[in-house]
Amino acid sequence: MSQTTSDSVVPKSKKGFRRPFWSAILVIFIWFGASGVFGPLFGKLTTVQENDNSAFLPSSAESTKAAKLIEQFSDADKTQIPALVLLEGSVNVPTIASINQHLQTIPKLTIKYLEEYKGTKDSGVLISKYLSPTTPLVAFPAPDGKALLVNIPVLYQGLEAQLDNGKPVLTAMIQTIRDDMNAWGKTNGFESHVTGFAALLSDLFGAFGGIDSSLLLTTLGVVSLILIFVYRSPVLWILPLMAALFALSTAGGLIYLLAKNDVITVNGQSQGILTILVLGAATDYALLLIARYREELHHHESRFDSMKAAYKGVFEPIIASGATVAVSLLVLLLSELSGNRGLGPIGAIGVACAMLTILTFLPALLVIFGRWIFWPRIPRFDDVDANLSGLWSKVGATVEKRPRRIWIMTATGLLVLAAFSTTLDANGLSTSESFTTRPESVVGQELLLKHFPGGQGEPTEVVVKSSQIQEVISAVLQIDGVNAAEPLRNISTSPGAGATDVKVVNGRAIINVTLRDAPDSVGARETVPLIRAAVKAIDPTIVVGGSSAVYYDVDQSSRRDNRLIIPVVLILIGIILSLLLRSLAAAALLLGSVILSYAATLGVCQLVFHYIFNFPGADTSFPLFAFVFLVALGIDYNIFLMTRVREESAKLGTRAGVIKGLTVTGGVITSAGVVLAATFGVLGVLPLVFLAQLGFAVAFGVLLDTVIVRSLLVPALVHDIGGKIWWPSKLQSKD
Repeated sequence: MSQTTSDSVVPKSKKGFRRPFWSAILVIFIWFGASGVFGPLFGKLTTVQENDNSAFLPSSAESTKAAKLIEQFSDADKTQIPALVLLEGSVNVPTIASINQHLQTIPKLTIKYLEEYKGTKDSGVLISKYLSPTTPLVAFPAPDGKALLVNIPVLYQGLEAQLDNGKPVLTAMIQTIRDDMNAWGKTNGFESHVTGFAALLSDLFGAFGGIDSSLLLTTLGVVSLILIFVYRSPVLWILPLMAALFALSTAGGLIYLLAKNDVITVNGQSQGILTILVLGAATDYALLLIARYREELHHHESRFDSMKAAYKGVFEPIIASGATVAVSLLVLLLSELSGNRGLGPIGAIGVACAMLTILTFLPALLVIFGRWIFWPRIPRFDDVDANLSGLWSKVGATVEKRPRRIWIMTATGLLVLAAFSTTLDANGLSTSESFTTRPESVVGQELLLKHFPGGQGEPTEVVVKSSQIQEVISAVLQIDGVNAAEPLRNISTSPGAGATDVKVVNGRAIINVTLRDAPDSVGARETVPLIRAAVKAIDPTIVVGGSSAVYYDVDQSSRRDNRLIIPVVLILIGIILSLLLRSLAAAALLLGSVILSYAATLGVCQLVFHYIFNFPGADTSFPLFAFVFLVALGIDYNIFLMTRVREESAKLGTRAGVIKGLTVTGGVITSAGVVLAATFGVLGVLPLVFLAQLGFAVAFGVLLDTVIVRSLLVPALVHDIGGKIWWPSKLQSKD
């Protein structure tokens, strides 16, 4: 047989060579053109983020209904969020007078550019533009006489506004206030901390600011190293990485246009997941395509024929894999939370772009460059299949020898780990607990609790009829966790004014309830339903809002999503598997194996989060996100395996086919799992507990799927069951 090592030999006809060659060139030019359009738009994606929890809730949530009523009590319909300045030091009359005088200069400050903050350049924008003009800035002394508290009311529009350099106004404004108050504190012997909801959001914006820089660069670095190790080639790794970047820029540009036109909602969390998901999925699909292409280059003299054969082998599993992930993500559209609903199409668009790029752009690049791109391990036209020897042939031989013992042992181990999943603490995190680091807003929140009630400055707001004020106040003061309750009064009301000074709008009033715990804490959230039960016993039309109520309603919506979305995802994945494998039995086995793997992963997460990372808990949405990604992505590897097993079973029989399928796909699937695990693990570079937990869960779960479930459990079960695994198709007769 010929030992041709390159494609210098011209195929049978020049026409047969030129057509695929120029088709590949055309595809490459189209993709470069698309990248030129969508790439710059992807760079603007952070400018259309929406990171406020209250904006995520449905209109049916009680806190949303309360917010609409509360807006009627604000001038010009300007909703406020508090930035709380805590000043620790010795409090006396002169210092109170000094700080109150200084506070009048705050609205006159000019917001400084964040990236040039150590310099002197100002943005030219006054802070007063984003502060409530009707709320006076006054310092309140703590009962212990060791601190002062200032509420700086930031208008809601400050959350969405940007400076002319594209940076968020809120982050730059909070930093300007922090530096100003630090300067006053040093002069007067006080230590200053800016906290409250506005400052916490500012630090959250800062954390998400690393998405388009540190997260992307770290992910690219990790993927590059893995690809270089996998291919052992100085040049081949560039092609799949380039294709993955084109997929990411295309997806990001499309999502920017949709978010810009208010079609979908993007937040920092979903953008971070998009980056990881697209780079991971595209690289996985690329590994599968390149592995099959390399295999076919041994069997075909022409690289075009090799790509045609490889394409035929990987097209169906890649489409099925991408469809599984995309459909699973689109089920998030059933969520009550707009942030989750936004992630559904965002992730689906990302996966679709990954599939499209790998099935068009990457094949074109590979055939244009030819065999030399694999240097120094150039695949020769020698009809030799290197995959049939090595480590995975030994694994296959072990499974073939003792299938029943292997699947019983692995299933038992997974069940033991899964038992710990019942103890997973996913009851929610406060905003201050959401950071893996300790930004100033978190430190300030902790210090605030030493001097003031936790809810000071961010009360829970109860909207009542004006005739019910005293009755409701008496009822809520009986609730454990409530420190104080008083009606909202007109700004001009002097201390000690009577009930006639209560602010009444359309026959309604607001009772500000100060909670013992911090407004974003789990304790405050647990107090909200107690308040609602107490006031609704008086009048069912009374509504309870405020930041604590928002957090509580978000948690309730997350739990509802868990109960609804998880079963729907399982049903849809089961249908896709049944159609792909033409077998109900195989679909049930694969689905069951991934569910077991998911439960085992949650069990490990509980142990690691509690005993190693010392996380205070997990967000209520964590089980849902972990499920969607683990089940959808875990099924991917079983799809890659079982489609090849089905192909080989038709030739060799089921038991021989599963060993052949395991042997030839073992290396590429494990490499793909390592890539995806590493990319999701990179989420840990962002200082956010939720993303760190999700990154660990997906990384561990994917490795568990590729190393244990797909390599041992599933092949051993299929081998033990034999041809019946293909029921009800005709293939079941081939043992």
